[in-house]
Amino acid sequence: MKRSRFWGTLITLFFFGGISFGQGVLSKNVSLDVNRQRLDNVLEILSNKGDFYFSYSSGIVKKDSLVSLSVRNKTVKEVLNLLFNTTYEFRESGNYVIIRKAPIRMTIVTNKGVVEERIYSVSGYVYDEQSGMAINEASVYEKKLLAAALTDNEGYFKLKLKSSKASTAILTVSKEFYEDTSVVIEPRHSQQLTITMLPVEREEDKVIISPEDYLVPDSMRSETTIDTSAKAPVISAADSAKVERTGMGRFLLSAKQKVQSLNLRKFFTTRPFQASLIPGLGSHGKMSGQVVNNFSLNAIGGYTAGTNGVEIGGVFNIDKKEVKYFQAAGVFNVVGGQVTGFQVAGVNNTVLDTVRAFQAAGVSNLVKGKFGGVQIAGVYNHVTDSVKGVQISGVGNFARKKVSGVQLAGVMNFSNKEIRGVQISGVINYTKKLKGVQFGLINIADTSDGYSIGLINIILKGYHKLSFSSNEVLDVNAAFKTGNRKFYSILQAGVNTSETNRVYGFGYGLGSELPLNKRKNISFNPELVSQYLYLGTWDYLNLLNRAQLNFNLRIAKFVSVYAGPAYSVYISDQPSGVAGYRFPVPASSYKTHSFSNRVTGWLGWNAGINIF
Repeated sequence: MKRSRFWGTLITLFFFGGISFGQGVLSKNVSLDVNRQRLDNVLEILSNKGDFYFSYSSGIVKKDSLVSLSVRNKTVKEVLNLLFNTTYEFRESGNYVIIRKAPIRMTIVTNKGVVEERIYSVSGYVYDEQSGMAINEASVYEKKLLAAALTDNEGYFKLKLKSSKASTAILTVSKEFYEDTSVVIEPRHSQQLTITMLPVEREEDKVIISPEDYLVPDSMRSETTIDTSAKAPVISAADSAKVERTGMGRFLLSAKQKVQSLNLRKFFTTRPFQASLIPGLGSHGKMSGQVVNNFSLNAIGGYTAGTNGVEIGGVFNIDKKEVKYFQAAGVFNVVGGQVTGFQVAGVNNTVLDTVRAFQAAGVSNLVKGKFGGVQIAGVYNHVTDSVKGVQISGVGNFARKKVSGVQLAGVMNFSNKEIRGVQISGVINYTKKLKGVQFGLINIADTSDGYSIGLINIILKGYHKLSFSSNEVLDVNAAFKTGNRKFYSILQAGVNTSETNRVYGFGYGLGSELPLNKRKNISFNPELVSQYLYLGTWDYLNLLNRAQLNFNLRIAKFVSVYAGPAYSVYISDQPSGVAGYRFPVPASSYKTHSFSNRVTGWLGWNAGINIF
């Protein structure tokens, strides 16, 4: 008897315990007595009494509404039904009660025609499921037939579709900030539909009310204390719409095409071929921007999702995503994704991602990502990332980051970070860090482990010397030496001030500093200098070329002295002297040897001081 009573008691406890454990939040009984209190405060009280959380969008609940209510032993759902009207619904999720607008139950109505049609129409309206408002600029499309339409301000759309053997067809409705909706229709019959769409709930609009909120003292309570949700980033346009924000995209693409692209940012398909006259007027119609083609032919211009083969445009091509392997346009190409293979345009190529290709344009190339390959432009090449390959232009080349390869320009090369290779220009080369060779009239680098060859070479954190010297031809020489220790350039001018032996000289040279000890205070400096000598007339050539072997001793941090032998080769066709100027060169007392009647050589000397 005792044993049967024990088992009976145990079974009863399990039975009622199971009922208690399985009781939902909305089924909990609560009592509530409030008078003219704000709705959000009432929800806090209810959350505290039932020990659960509320979650709702701040845009659908009027938190400042005043509520008066007195109930005893009612379920949470019954209390919520008294607080809200029938346009709201309440759902449980764990220990949460989610408050949301009740969906508008709209039936999809199909009006079937009596006779099957080869071309049939599908029309109707698209509404917001929660508010019932018409949704304008929603994309309604059939994926297989690539037919699409946009709704107007009243949410109305109309599509014409070709009949097929399939027993069903599927329409999809897409709109930015709404969840996609798909509707199954019966083909071969004209019909009308009413479709509703559910908004995407944004995290920044969500309000969470926890049981502890009601325990916060009134003096510390504020409107923001109930919003404990983390802020989510605002939804933005997909990367595939980057081409529409370019200058050509804004000018050539219609507003409806841009809206369609935003709505269909998750849908792309492939086709073997497309042909178009202008964007939107072609074999893929309004869906051209969502299709990747193997072969694309655009009489004037085209707007596609991408190319996986060949694309030719009489004037322009605009591709949202990748292009492989050949693209040519009479005027310009604009590509939002990567380009691989060969790209050519009469005026301009613009690529918003990376390029691994041969790229040529009559005027300019613009690449927003990395570039690898050969880039040729009549005027200007611009890469906002790194370059690995060759840039050739008539005027200038620009790379924001590292260059590994060759930059060749008629006027200027610019590498903002580093160059490992060669810069050749008619006027100026610049790089932050040189690990290669620069050839140009003016070469500039921040630091250098390479060689700058030009008339003016400036290494901002490199070798800079102001030198004063004398030799057997010119009493006073001033030179500016700049570059790095391995290789520096020399700009030099000299004068002989004697009233009877005047000489003026100016020229250019190259040199190198080779340290002879670890402290680098003793060095050997071989230099080659070529100077034009003015001996009273400009009618004749007087060119002095010297090989100088200077031994340099640093005597202070910014001061060093040097001296050494020099061998000169003098080329002159001046037959006689001018009064007051030296003639011949060198002085007749110097021992010289003649290579020809115009060329003379001799062994001389050089000594001076370096500052800096």
